[in-house]
Amino acid sequence: MKLVKRKTNKKIIIITIIFMFLWVIGVYMYKTYNNIKITPGNYQTEKIQSTVYAENVEKTEEKSQNLADVIDDVTKSVVGISKLKNTGNTIFSSSDEGKLGLGTGIIVGQNGYILSNEHLTGEKFSKCYVTLEDGKNYNGTVAWSDKDLDLSIVKINENNLPVAKLADSSKIRVGETVYAIGNPIGFEFRRTVTSGIISAKNRTIKIEEGEEQAYMTDLIQTDATINPGNSGGPLIYPNGEVIGINTVKISSAEGIGFAVPINVVKKVIENFNQNNKFEEATIGIYGYDKEVVPYLTSNKIQLSKGIYVAKIIPNGPASKTDLQEEDIITTFDGTEIETMNDLKQYIYTKNPGDTITITINRGRINKEISIQLGRK
Repeated sequence: MKLVKRKTNKKIIIITIIFMFLWVIGVYMYKTYNNIKITPGNYQTEKIQSTVYAENVEKTEEKSQNLADVIDDVTKSVVGISKLKNTGNTIFSSSDEGKLGLGTGIIVGQNGYILSNEHLTGEKFSKCYVTLEDGKNYNGTVAWSDKDLDLSIVKINENNLPVAKLADSSKIRVGETVYAIGNPIGFEFRRTVTSGIISAKNRTIKIEEGEEQAYMTDLIQTDATINPGNSGGPLIYPNGEVIGINTVKISSAEGIGFAVPINVVKKVIENFNQNNKFEEATIGIYGYDKEVVPYLTSNKIQLSKGIYVAKIIPNGPASKTDLQEEDIITTFDGTEIETMNDLKQYIYTKNPGDTITITINRGRINKEISIQLGRK
């Protein structure tokens, strides 16, 4: 009996010790976790996230407000242009674009120079009618135009006009946000703003009018909505700088419009603003670049770079030199020229009477030819 009693007491002691051990551990853990304090650092992380979100909201609202202010400023330099004069005080009316030939222009000189499309204003010395943002109507005269670029500069007799800022269109990138401003359809929709992106650059398109066909090269493609009446209006960056002049859209598809890069005409604008005139020089050729060559029916033309001489204008500057049709011009004064727009942009920096040196490729022959530029 004593042996059984001793074993029972031993079990009780062991159980008691285990319970006491568990009680001590429990008390320790309770006190330990009850005294744990969340440091300010934990809260700070949450506050940073909340603050960043608030700042983002504020910056988004500020950006939106700034964009609205920018566009408001730009639209002050956007004008309406028509070949027909309305009987009212403005060219804008409920008539459609087909009736009035209504389109858009952008002020590029405070003394009355306005950039637009030639197909809208007409050729040099043509007359058109201009309505400014304040509703005043003016008679305009085309001071300069280029059919291949479909650009023109109109002069009105007014000073101290709001002038648009011009960007460097050579730095554009596909995917950048842009806005188109114009006067689609008529009065109700004047100075309409549409948004989109630069869908592509250096595009070449074929233009067919009746039996005539032409090619426009080095264009900016955008999906910003462009409608009849947007012609001649600016394509701008969110900062308000003009990167191109809207000129044409693909009628059989949505969201495919094109603008002429602003860089090609900057020198012309500069001359008018500084000298109130621009004496355009010419080399006296019709040429194609590598973007246009694939459109031609002649399979013998092989062009990886440069300008293909399709025709030499009789009695022009090039006709007085050794330059021949089907030659490929690779450089102008040592500078490689890749597109016809590059060529025009370069020639616009020259004056009639200046001499340039071109490098040509004629089969296996490479040679330099000097040409004295004429007046166009």
